[in-house]
Amino acid sequence: MRSPAGSAIRWGAGTLALAAGLGLAATAQSAEPSAVLATYADIAAAGYGDSVTAATALEAAVDALVAAPSEATLAAARKAWLAARVPYQQTEVYRFGNAIVDDWEGRVNAWPLDEGLIDYVDAGYYGTQSDENEFYTVNVIANTKLMVGGKEIDATAITPELLSGTLHEAGGIEANVATGYHAVEFLLWGQDLNGTGPGAGARPATDFDPAACTGGACERRAAYLKAATSLLVADLREMAESWGADGEARKAALAGSEAEGLARMLTGMGSLSYGELAGERMKLGLILHDPEEEHDCFSDNTHASHYFDVAGIRNVYLGRYARIDGSAVEGPSLSDLVAARDSAIDAELKGKLDTTVAAMQALVDRAAAGEAYDQLIGEGNAAGNALVQAAIDALIDQTRSIERAVAALELDAIAFEGSDSLDNPGAVFQ
Repeated sequence: MRSPAGSAIRWGAGTLALAAGLGLAATAQSAEPSAVLATYADIAAAGYGDSVTAATALEAAVDALVAAPSEATLAAARKAWLAARVPYQQTEVYRFGNAIVDDWEGRVNAWPLDEGLIDYVDAGYYGTQSDENEFYTVNVIANTKLMVGGKEIDATAITPELLSGTLHEAGGIEANVATGYHAVEFLLWGQDLNGTGPGAGARPATDFDPAACTGGACERRAAYLKAATSLLVADLREMAESWGADGEARKAALAGSEAEGLARMLTGMGSLSYGELAGERMKLGLILHDPEEEHDCFSDNTHASHYFDVAGIRNVYLGRYARIDGSAVEGPSLSDLVAARDSAIDAELKGKLDTTVAAMQALVDRAAAGEAYDQLIGEGNAAGNALVQAAIDALIDQTRSIERAVAALELDAIAFEGSDSLDNPGAVFQ
């Protein structure tokens, strides 16, 4: 997915102020902070565990596609990719405030990506070169030897090691995304060449069929897809284990004071709500009316991606997560602690979270009726723009209530991640 011309906005680490605050051990009769933090870690372990399960099913579907390429096996692989996004998106709230997750996350969910690094592209839509990225159209699938900046790269064997160790963020450029969900998405769907009109990517199954090959290098394309999917499963398993009983992510989340732990939870909620989702993933694309700024741009799955992000925020606050097998992980929650301090603020925040989920459900419903997210943000679509803006407004509004929850718990102020698209819109066009 190309970055829009003139836009330098990309994901940033932001700044987090996780100050100690006041002691909270005796603030609530219904929940202890230590138990709330344990619930938080348990939900993370379950969410990443479900992500492994769903990605493993995706890997099996990819294997079936490669073994017998057809429109049916391609459709099944796409369906498995969409299902794999459901549990993972609910874990994104853990990225903010947890350095281990943030450092790892770029391997599995980085975007936007310059897809010409990976495969053939439509030159009229994508362009032929980039002054900023030597890998912009290097097309690993078509070329066994890559010459970039005077250096030769041997890409004869497309392996997970080549993707993660050599190509991913090659040259220190974030848009060189060679791994993760979106690399797999691009391979399954191909480019969405419809702009803000109807339709997603339409890669044919014959792109993976050596006997009836379209797009060239079909065996290498299949090898890339298998390697990227295998790597995705391995990366997700690593994070699931890190939130397990003796894992480093769990230990880090539970380390330090209880106030620091609660601030970490609220940092994830507020930063994903405001700077990341309301700002970088939604308002930026709406300002530019640019479909290249939608999160799941090849598959037109952005509505679902946003919906499950906000579901994940609500999961953390309520201390409940519905697993993909129908069971639930639940326990003492932030809501319990806030309610013990100020029941009105707790009720307010729960109401705001429900309002935001409903606003995202409206995007899901519109997509089900045939109008995808990239159409909603299109220039001149007043009704669609208003629907997206309503979801942005709900996210901003719930962030204000998250700030009040921070105050109710007598934590020091938290600097949630911001976004120029919300805080300094003029910078978007510089």
